[in-house]
This record gives sequence, structure tokens and C-alpha cells, in this order.
Amino acid sequence: MAGRERGNAPRGRRRQFDEGAAPVIWAPKTRLGKLVKNGEISTMSDALKSGLPMREAEIVDLLLPTVEDEVIDVKMVQRMTDSGRRVKFVITVAVGNKDGFVGLGQAKGKEVGLSIKRAIENAKMNMIQIRRGCGSWECGCRTPHTIPFLVTGKSGSVEVTFKPAPRGIGLATGDVAKKILRLAGVSDCWAFTEGKTKTVVNYAKGVYDALKKNAEMRMTENEMSKLGIVQGSIGIPVKEEQAAPVKTEG
Repeated sequence: MAGRERGNAPRGRRRQFDEGAAPVIWAPKTRLGKLVKNGEISTMSDALKSGLPMREAEIVDLLLPTVEDEVIDVKMVQRMTDSGRRVKFVITVAVGNKDGFVGLGQAKGKEVGLSIKRAIENAKMNMIQIRRGCGSWECGCRTPHTIPFLVTGKSGSVEVTFKPAPRGIGLATGDVAKKILRLAGVSDCWAFTEGKTKTVVNYAKGVYDALKKNAEMRMTENEMSKLGIVQGSIGIPVKEEQAAPVKTEG
């Protein structure tokens, strides 16, 4: 009976992790993962430029430790089977470091928590680096606060067009586009949409498609430097309060 009682332990308790347990050591299985762990690739820009597929979310965790995530949509889907009604959740998540890198991912599962975790991992594996600049003729400040040129993305019936905006306008977009653009590091932008934008998933995919075209636009280094366009992260300056040394008594 004692062995039987141990076998009937609640499943939820089996999935819990001990707080004092040692962290899991990452053992990369892909070529890109091995290059990153060995130190041969030290930046996210170099990882994307390598042309190797990104199949491990740990690569982003190592190269971009400041990545944040935002749940875009949670949808419940039902399916009737012979055994009864089965319910699953479809999660859409966006991730980004608010400095030139952004990704979008989806996952489906029976539990919301595990589905969100899988969606975040998928979003990290879909990471792209965008270009930022001052493409508005009304501004001309030559700082990377908006997109450098007009781009259009589409998904389903939704078509999203982003246009450079002068400094101080903010994100004149919908709520879904605001979340993704903020994670990408864009602070000023005009947006024009067509189609059924109430379909949140298609709206988010349209925004991601537009940013992906922004990243795929062919430009030479000379053109980018001439127009003041930056690609990827530019680095966040450290405040003076944080940079000052801490004084200790004695």
C-alpha cells in the first residue's frame, strides 16, 4: 500500500521545481548554439547575419539578457471528440529588448502557463533586428527615434503601413502595434491600417511582417551612415546616478 500511495501523488506536485535546485546547464544541439556558447559569436547581430537557423531560445537568453515579453492575445479553442469536449489555448506573444530587436511567436496547449512559455520561446527564435532612424522630413534630427522609410505588412485581410513620424508625435497606432513597436525600440511612428483589425492575431502578424520588411530592405553601409540609420541595438546610455561610485563608510 505504501508504494501505491506514492504512485498516487498529485500530478501538480510532480511538476514543481525545488527553489534550491541547481540551474539547468545549457547543452546546445545546433551549430549556431555551439558557436554562441563557445564565444565565437558574441552579439545578436552577428548571430542573425551568420545565416544559420535559430532553433534554440537559449541563444537569445545569452546574447540579449534584457529581453522583455508581452502577451498579445489569448484565445480559447474547443473541439468536440468522441470522449467529449477538448479545450486548448492559443497564445500570441511578442518579445523585444526595446533597442532594435523584436520577435513574435505563437503556441497552443492545454494549459495557459505552459503555452505562454512555449510562445515566448517561439518568439525568441523568430527574433529580427530592425532599422531605425529619422525618416521624417518634418524633423531632421538624425536620431534613431522612428523608422527610416515607409513599410507595409500584411496578414490575412489586415494591411498595416508604417510611416516615419517627427520626434514627439509618439506612437499614433493601435494598441497591438504600440506594444510591438515599443518592444522594438520605436518611439515615434504613424500607422495606417486596412481590413479587419479586430482580429488581433492578424493585426500583430501584419505589424511583424512590416518590421520584417524593414529589416530585409537592402541598404549599403555608406547609405546608412549618410542618412543616420542604425541597425539593431545602439546601446542604452548609463545615467550619471548609476555610473557614480557608491561611497561606503569607514
